[in-house]
Amino acid sequence: MNWLAGQIILSYGWRRGLMLLAAGLVAGTSVPPLFVLPALFLAMPIWVWALDGAETETGWRRLFGAAFQIGFCFGLGYFSFALHWLGSAFFVDGGFLLVVMPFAILALAAVMALFWGLASAAAHLVWSHSPLRLQALATIVAAAEFIRGHILTGFPFDLVGYALTANEQMMQAANLFGIYGLTFVAILISMSPALIWPADERSLTTRLAPFFGALLLIAAQVGYGQQRLQSTEVPSRNDVQIRLVQPNIDQAVKWQAESREFTVDRLISLSETQLDPTDNGLEDVSILIWPEAALPFFLSEYPEALARFARMLPDDTLLLTGAPRRDTLAQSDFNSVMAINGEGEVIAAYDKQHLVPVGEFLPFKSFFAQFGLTQFVPGLAGWTHGTTPRLMMPEGSPAFLALVCYEAIFSGDLGANAEQAEYILNVTNDGWFAGSIGPAQHFHHARLRAVESGLPMIRVANTGITALVDPLGRILGQVVPDQMGLLDGALPERLETTLFQRWQHWPFFIALMLSAGLVLVAKRFSGRRRS
Repeated sequence: MNWLAGQIILSYGWRRGLMLLAAGLVAGTSVPPLFVLPALFLAMPIWVWALDGAETETGWRRLFGAAFQIGFCFGLGYFSFALHWLGSAFFVDGGFLLVVMPFAILALAAVMALFWGLASAAAHLVWSHSPLRLQALATIVAAAEFIRGHILTGFPFDLVGYALTANEQMMQAANLFGIYGLTFVAILISMSPALIWPADERSLTTRLAPFFGALLLIAAQVGYGQQRLQSTEVPSRNDVQIRLVQPNIDQAVKWQAESREFTVDRLISLSETQLDPTDNGLEDVSILIWPEAALPFFLSEYPEALARFARMLPDDTLLLTGAPRRDTLAQSDFNSVMAINGEGEVIAAYDKQHLVPVGEFLPFKSFFAQFGLTQFVPGLAGWTHGTTPRLMMPEGSPAFLALVCYEAIFSGDLGANAEQAEYILNVTNDGWFAGSIGPAQHFHHARLRAVESGLPMIRVANTGITALVDPLGRILGQVVPDQMGLLDGALPERLETTLFQRWQHWPFFIALMLSAGLVLVAKRFSGRRRS
């Protein structure tokens, strides 16, 4: 390892770039659902060693020179692997999109890698031979990850902290610090092997201490999680029985006009299914839930669907469904969650606020239209960002927070009225990514929102993973992926407001500020000693 560390420090040019790209690809295997945590401990030190040997430059190259290229190449490898499953969506329509697909994935990975490149360059400005150089890099990269998750609507897929949430025990720390706090910790501890090699005048015990400290921290995290799981009771409510419907309708035909009747027939027949001789169908169901865009049409254009729903629903049963909503006056289409009562009336709606770039709206639409490119999902001009409150309180349901698909990956974004909610409803359609790791990855991101908030989560997918999750992130029931199916269950109680839900990202911000302050003070005193 001494030799390897030395070779990385002395590397330069395209060889260094390829090495960092390969290291990033290895680090990418730590993302859900793979969770190869040792890969981070193997790959992150390479980033540190490469910066140890990076040239000190002047002018604009201090931000876009060797240090930037090191972080960018590492990030390009990481995000190319972590987000490769997004390419599955291009196979739905096929044709020209398949030619574009690899370039689109690489372009997205490159945009994400820009954040790591700039973070790497910023860290190199305060670089030293002290162990605190790891803290400098971890602090700035963690800050870059937060910015990546928020700037220009944000894209917080595959934050490094998810590597520390591989099981129910490890997930529990998210109720304290959230996923961004875990991201800071994951980056810092996974860099610790960089302090072991190359060997210097320090004793082996001194060089190994940070690495063993990292292992002890992971052990403490697991121990805390186990204690929380054992000591926290989560009773189920006896006043709310839910039925989740996974229709598993092929994405290639879902939006075709001739599929309208087929879709409604399948949804209704599945919903009315009696699972055993003692099952009364919908008579014992309080809330019936269908997935995102379960109705691939506007109810204003097919009002007879509401009449069919009224015939299906008992008087005291509420239907919550994903459906497009059209505002004809504003010439806007919304990706919505609608609440429909037993009389077939839409009594509440939530419009999705975080839209997927390219998937649901196309930036620079007029430019791309010249090449025949539109957003993946149909609409008047792509979906419009919603402004309706996330908290829904329709009669017949406890208050809940609506998250449509992609919105479940945004940590700390449940809204100002989150404490009034009794559960989270996440409707989604992962049919675009069938056969890839995407649905499992997306589901794991969503589970962390339950742990962070202390709220149970009901997740309903067209296909993918339909599940009932308790406020500790445990899966209480799940429909087999990529099959039609039902899941009946009782709604779990919510927990007391978690530390993360109360303080949001402030502990993370404070940790970054303290860490940055320590690095700057140490850098200043180091400069004085040299002078």
